[in-house]
Amino acid sequence: MKGLELAKAYYETYGRPMIEEQFPQYQDRIAVGLVGHGSECFGYDDEISADHDYGPGFQLWLTEEDEREIGFKLFRAYSKLPKKFMGVSMQQLSHYGGDGRGVSTIKDFYQFYTGTGDVPKSLEDWLSIPPFYLAEATNGEVFADPLGEFSRIRKALMEDCPEDVWLKRLASELFYMTQTGQYNYSRCFAHGERGAAAISLNDFAKHTVEACYILNRKYSPYYKWSMRGLRELELLSDVADDLEALLEFPYHLEDNVARIEAICQKVALQLRKAGLVTCDGEYLEGYVYAINNKVKDGNLRNMPVML
Repeated sequence: MKGLELAKAYYETYGRPMIEEQFPQYQDRIAVGLVGHGSECFGYDDEISADHDYGPGFQLWLTEEDEREIGFKLFRAYSKLPKKFMGVSMQQLSHYGGDGRGVSTIKDFYQFYTGTGDVPKSLEDWLSIPPFYLAEATNGEVFADPLGEFSRIRKALMEDCPEDVWLKRLASELFYMTQTGQYNYSRCFAHGERGAAAISLNDFAKHTVEACYILNRKYSPYYKWSMRGLRELELLSDVADDLEALLEFPYHLEDNVARIEAICQKVALQLRKAGLVTCDGEYLEGYVYAINNKVKDGNLRNMPVML
């Protein structure tokens, strides 16, 4: 059973009755779900994932006012729920992990991801948040949110990222694609710097993945899940196979130069289909500045394109 399914079943079996019986006056104010860090929140967990930070559990989110009233009591009640469910018990927590279950305030949950505890207020605030943080803040599932406050922020993070921020990030990723892949990869070979060429190729792949997510208006997850998520995107999902072929033999210069150009051709075509540019050709430098010039906010437009 997937971790998200396990968490929901555990909540329905133990969590919902606990709230209804012990906190009846607050049952219309407590949000519950499983969102955030961990492969299970993306639906990517498998048998390997179950060796740490895995097991039955869910999150409970309170307003700050309600946390002052019942936070500790709710924490104590949650900690007394069975530690084993459907034959699964919590595995050892990793040093850098943590099961992410239990009680927190809505503000504290979003504070970790956005730095504001709410929806970012300015373009700069939006731009400062790593996309994988936004992916984690909006993944998983909310099982219950009668008050609607947790979901209000979640929905805004999903749907209200300003157009200028999308455009600036896209221009930046395209800039790095052309610099690392179309320009510096072969030049590193010409200088005899094979290691630098491999690094350049890796960076090209990383920025190509980011550009593909942006063109789908999606936030890219943490790097180890980004290729898997790329295959699930509506647009440019086939680029995942292209990138894996590219990375398999980093020192096959001639083949990789051709692959880089083919990938850039696919991205350029999608940029034209989306109506973002009228540029021709596969060299992406011209696309970079055409898109950056679409940023309406003057301060953001005039920021360096290399974010």
